[in-house]
Amino acid sequence: MVFLLYGLTIVAELTLAHAATSQCRSQPGGPGYPQQADWESDWDKLNAEVGGRLLAVTPSAKACVTLQCTEAQWLGGLYRETIPGAMNSYNWEQDYSVKPPAMCLQNGTTCSQGMVPVYAVNATTAAHIQAGVKFASAHNLRVAIKASGHDYLGRSTAKGSLLLWTQYLQNITFTDSFVVGGVDQGGAVTVGSGVGLKAIYAATKAEGKIFVGGTAATVAAGGGYTQGAGHSAFGPIYGLAADNVLEYQVVIASGELITANSRDLTAGGAVFWALRGGGAGSWGVIISATFRTFPAFPITLHQATVTTNSSVLTAAVMSAHAKHIFDWDGVRAGQYFYLANNADGTSSLALSTVFSNLTGADVEAQMAPLLADVTALGATVSGEGTITALPNDILGFADDSSGVNLILGSRLIPATAYLDPTKVGAAYKTLIDGGAQRVLGHMLGGGKVAENANISSAVLPKWRTAKTHVIVATNWDDDATAADVESAKQKLTNEYVPTLAKLTGESDSGSYSNEADAREPDWKTTFYGTNYPRLLTVKAAYDPNDLFIVTAGVGSDRWDALGICRV
Repeated sequence: MVFLLYGLTIVAELTLAHAATSQCRSQPGGPGYPQQADWESDWDKLNAEVGGRLLAVTPSAKACVTLQCTEAQWLGGLYRETIPGAMNSYNWEQDYSVKPPAMCLQNGTTCSQGMVPVYAVNATTAAHIQAGVKFASAHNLRVAIKASGHDYLGRSTAKGSLLLWTQYLQNITFTDSFVVGGVDQGGAVTVGSGVGLKAIYAATKAEGKIFVGGTAATVAAGGGYTQGAGHSAFGPIYGLAADNVLEYQVVIASGELITANSRDLTAGGAVFWALRGGGAGSWGVIISATFRTFPAFPITLHQATVTTNSSVLTAAVMSAHAKHIFDWDGVRAGQYFYLANNADGTSSLALSTVFSNLTGADVEAQMAPLLADVTALGATVSGEGTITALPNDILGFADDSSGVNLILGSRLIPATAYLDPTKVGAAYKTLIDGGAQRVLGHMLGGGKVAENANISSAVLPKWRTAKTHVIVATNWDDDATAADVESAKQKLTNEYVPTLAKLTGESDSGSYSNEADAREPDWKTTFYGTNYPRLLTVKAAYDPNDLFIVTAGVGSDRWDALGICRV
């Protein structure tokens, strides 16, 4: 019989009242869904084929009752990624589409399955994924793909679905000579699609190497990261993470395991193009990805916090920051500039700037003009300091803050927008006065990101003219009402994101599709731009039945919001 994770059984609340049709994915309790009477011939057959690795899935709150999770574990991404039903932002586990919403909250008294998959294939080999893909196709099941649950658009979970869980595809191998189509691409690392950035940074350090990655511990480099583009503090030096992928091993909708790289001009070439920037979760299940590596070198991290006591002063500070944002182009620095509204009415701008091959004294000199200007404006600068070490020890977080309700909206801000610093400051004032809780800035464009504009990939072209990627983050407590949650979502979509869009000065402004608003109105343009028609062609060729459908993914407009029924 199927192994039931944590000893929990699927509850009756999963049953859907409406009948499935040929235009809908089979759902629990509906026609076409594997029933109890078919257990031995269907689910048990799949369980045997995947070596007993078919799991029943529960929401993270319910799983943590059984596992007796500590509060630290609940809030930690590295722990949550070991629970198949868990999302880092656990609002995506809840089903707000029904009335009342189907919820399973921490310390709650009731629990519904919500948006959490019913079963998961806990894959450790490509064959496990192939079996899951073929089973889902044969039974017309909704599919979800998840590596770690580090997902801001809810694409890694789906109501009534079969989860293809890649967390335990954990291989890491290095080579000094990775050959693609007879051409030596140099040093490279191949990672399973479940391997997070924290593990990769540790492994590359041991080899004296670095690779282009971000900061979050639980981002799976071979998962959705490069499918969105993949930003990094190394972007100005080496380009986007997607620019540095050499090859994928991926299971496509037919169940075939293919090698996708730029030298294979058949299926592999088309899928390779789409996988690099064409949107997470739409093309297949990545088994492994191979990235360029580079010799490690010391970097210096400069940190400082700028505190203001009014939105007027904050606007002036952000104008000053915009004025100085080109100061570091010559040394190709990367920077994270995170603005938070504090409970005491102040705002704090945390600056973390990464410089390569510069001493602490040189870095302080690089930052001095900006800090002098914000001090002259009346802001307070505190906590200034530098750390010099290998990037493997500096860039990656020890863990990721998780187990919260969080949604994002964003825009790629072109370099041209920063030619008018006061306009930038005014946008921040509008956001703060409008109640924005956090505005997260990333100076990770320009340099090599711009220079790589001629690379043949599905990366949104707006990345090549962007100077920064700016996010507005919104969260709520578990005791928020459904109306409160909807109000927060509407404010993000209808007020905060349009403020960022206006700042770009473009009618077709772009966004990083991995860190964006799931309700983005014109997502085809905003996430994919001029690449969308070609992406549709690749989708039709390699996923003709739309097995892989995600929120605001290629072809998703052919389906309802849950990805269950065609529209």
